[in-house]
Amino acid sequence: MLRDDKIVRTRAMPAVCAVLAGFGLGGCGFQLAGSGSLPGVMATTYLEGAEPTSEFYESMREALRARGLTVVDTPAEAGARLVISADTTGQRVLSVSARNTPREYEIFYAVTFSLHAGSEQLIDPQSLAVTRSYTYDETQVLGKSREERVLRQALAEDLARQVVRRIQALGGAPVAPGAAPVPPVG
Repeated sequence: MLRDDKIVRTRAMPAVCAVLAGFGLGGCGFQLAGSGSLPGVMATTYLEGAEPTSEFYESMREALRARGLTVVDTPAEAGARLVISADTTGQRVLSVSARNTPREYEIFYAVTFSLHAGSEQLIDPQSLAVTRSYTYDETQVLGKSREERVLRQALAEDLARQVVRRIQALGGAPVAPGAAPVPPVG
């Protein structure tokens, strides 16, 4: 029986250490990436964009919801408006084979956004762009088409995280008088 208790304690030790380390890091001010606070005025946010069905628009909506914010349907309901004035994506040929067929593509995704609270502009229009490259094989057209879609979605999610980080750079202090900051989620 002593042997079984020793096995249980040995297996539980890494979990106990992880919990204690988490408390220690939390106490020193360490925050996981993406766990900072957003301005309190963003508790209700309206996403304004020309492409409400794009990968970025949906990724941005999910990123805001994951942070505990409410994405509203009309600007009148919102404390803040996140304006997406440009949302473009595409691909370019990076290299070709000796037979002049594409061998490598680069996918790009670019957005321009600004943040408004009432009549005040909190973030002037800023542009962000990300790229990824992938090899192309004409014998695997379906698989490469799927790979391109997955990469495009990953780029949109990456851009959404970058936008959230830019907003966090404003600081978690409330923007509107009397507004409370949105507490970190997670």
